[in-house]
Amino acid sequence: MPDATDTRQTGSPTQTEPRTYDSLISDCVHCGFCLPACPTYVSWGEEMDSPRGRIDLMKGVSEGAIPLDDVVAGHIDACLGCMACVTACPSGVRYDLLIEATRERVEASVTRPPEDRAFREFVFATFPYPHRLRAMVPALLLAGKLGFTRAAAGPLGKLLPHRLRQLATMAPPVTLRDAFASLPAFTRARGTKRARVALVAGCVQRVFFPGVNAATIRVLSAEGCDVVIPPGQGCCGALSLHSGRTEEAKRFARALIARFEREPVDAILINAAGCGSTLKEYGSLLYDEPKWRTRAQTFAAKVRDINEYLATLEPRARRGPLNLRVAYHDACHLAHAQRVRAQPRALLCTIPGLELLEIPSGDQCCGSAGTYNLFEPKSAHEIGARKVENVRSVAPDLVASANPGCTLQMQSIARESGFALRCAHPIELLDAAINGTPLP
Repeated sequence: MPDATDTRQTGSPTQTEPRTYDSLISDCVHCGFCLPACPTYVSWGEEMDSPRGRIDLMKGVSEGAIPLDDVVAGHIDACLGCMACVTACPSGVRYDLLIEATRERVEASVTRPPEDRAFREFVFATFPYPHRLRAMVPALLLAGKLGFTRAAAGPLGKLLPHRLRQLATMAPPVTLRDAFASLPAFTRARGTKRARVALVAGCVQRVFFPGVNAATIRVLSAEGCDVVIPPGQGCCGALSLHSGRTEEAKRFARALIARFEREPVDAILINAAGCGSTLKEYGSLLYDEPKWRTRAQTFAAKVRDINEYLATLEPRARRGPLNLRVAYHDACHLAHAQRVRAQPRALLCTIPGLELLEIPSGDQCCGSAGTYNLFEPKSAHEIGARKVENVRSVAPDLVASANPGCTLQMQSIARESGFALRCAHPIELLDAAINGTPLP
């Protein structure tokens, strides 16, 4: 079993704590605090589909007591990787590192059925590459005009294979102009400059949610930051890393570091939660590569989520009122993986007229979890339906979500129930208050 390296971020680019896989497993004392926090355990009540149960499977495989077969792989695949268990665990078990290392072993050892392999290869040959995603946009627009997307969400869609239906129903509304829009390489701070920052543009964010990047740039500029967007940047590797494709993730990480380290900046900012959690772990990911270790740690030490960073700046730009009831959705990789919870709420509370609502059982995942809702659509839908029902219970005008996958997942399930769920990134709400930009 591959080792996992625990290099918790402490603000120092050189601080590391190497840990073996078996020692990480031994941290679990089987107390059960993780059980009610785990969405799949809540769904099925199955011990082997809880963090504690999956750690037992990892231990058995590592010690040679049980084989790494299709049954074990199925329980590992069923994990969302939402990290709610990491928050709930009183013993500090690094389940995030364990599940990533275990998935790497699954990908290397388990032969998947041909249709599963083909679908996975399609996803990883498409989603981490913005130019390939853009090539899909005309087909998505045509499918929308022909009513395919709407039909897939209705009764006829149940005739489609689950994964194809999931792809069709999640397709976001997008225009050719927005999808192919370019980002400015440099945007100057308005007024006195307070910082120089670089923005990671993302993949899905860049193509399907270009307004989020545009809003991020405008708000940072209004708050006194020069904004640099290094050209030629690609994927951060988050989807690959969370799915056990570690070598692929490392290639993406090296390329991104090489692009960004050319720019002298105070911080490297990201506005997608899943990407941010991976960027902050680059020091761990590349720890075993002497040529890249220090470079990766230096990069990771500068990474901040956009909400996290803006919360460190005294608000300078005037906020106009937004008279909205806004439910804030905690994206798992922001709340659990990065421990960024209070900052987005604090920023939203700087907007006059905005009423901030808490979603019942808000710590529970929406079922998106990167590629999870594509690979495990049945489970993802069951989990997502609970989230959407909880959102509806507080009757918001709008849901603030800091991760594109969460937004697509919740809106897709809401459409199936016959209602439109209006969503926006917190940075888009700030942009609307500061610059008067229309909300999505």
